[in-house]
Amino acid sequence: MTYTVTLIPGDGIGPELADATTNVLEATGLKFEWRRVDAGESQIAIHGTPLPEAVLESIRETKVALKGPITTPVGEGFRSVNVTLRQALDLYANLRPARSMKGVVTRYENVDLIIVRENTEDLYAGIEHRVGKDAAESIKIITRAASERIARFAFEYAIANGRHKVTAVHKANIMKLSDGLFLESCRTVAAQYEGKGIEFEDRIVDNMCMQLVQKPELYDVMVLPNLYGDIVSDLCAGLVGGLGVAPGANIGESAAVFEPVHGSAPKYAGLDVANPTALILSGVMMLRHLGETAAADRVETAVRDIIAEGRTVPKDLGGTAGTRAFGQAVADRIAAS
Repeated sequence: MTYTVTLIPGDGIGPELADATTNVLEATGLKFEWRRVDAGESQIAIHGTPLPEAVLESIRETKVALKGPITTPVGEGFRSVNVTLRQALDLYANLRPARSMKGVVTRYENVDLIIVRENTEDLYAGIEHRVGKDAAESIKIITRAASERIARFAFEYAIANGRHKVTAVHKANIMKLSDGLFLESCRTVAAQYEGKGIEFEDRIVDNMCMQLVQKPELYDVMVLPNLYGDIVSDLCAGLVGGLGVAPGANIGESAAVFEPVHGSAPKYAGLDVANPTALILSGVMMLRHLGETAAADRVETAVRDIIAEGRTVPKDLGGTAGTRAFGQAVADRIAAS
């Protein structure tokens, strides 16, 4: 069987990471047809947008995509390729695992967290405008339908992956209507899973951040609205070594896009210094989504073993290996397994 996958290399270091990752995935022996489509800054001059319609069309057709990082201008220009992709394809669930890796120096050990972030509404709905000359207003959108859908995703993920607890994270003590609706929706869904071995609790988001720094071992699967999920998922990445080892997935009913959560780092483009671990582990998530569990396990084990051994480690993790060398070491280990 050949898997047809949309490949979006992205900006900056993205193409180098994509090359390393496709090499690793092909080392499993699985067959892929990579349908490359370009998005990002390079496409603005050609198409007038960093997200050409051909990219969306390809993902709709293949139903699965592997995507490198894409630059998002700060404070001006196109709002976000990532946000637009998620909304256009209704990729409502952002899935971010944060798991400790032997050989990655951090302040914590044995962290194993799953962040499930609602991906389509909240302040990311993009409803904002100026109020006169010196003020601006953003409208926070929370709906029962989206909140129940993401809560159900979190519980189903927990059951399917042998997890034991779902924590809803909110600010309903202050945002009583919007976050209150999110919390109410999560409680409604939790009641439908009683007796299925999944504990449910909720935490206020600021307290949750403190709890994660003090005792991350108490938490398992967390489900959050869009903005809090964005922030807390980066916090959790910091617990396990940073964004360079943080994979991600955006999942909907009819398509899924797998991507690292770090930026495009344009100043390092072409220097063969970027760490491809996050995109490779995003590829692992893609393999699991495709049902190729054994291949996913082989790739993840190879990544973890090579980092733990410390001989061929990317520079941001304290080693000297470049992008290609690390990717090739992982590919060679998989081929030999």
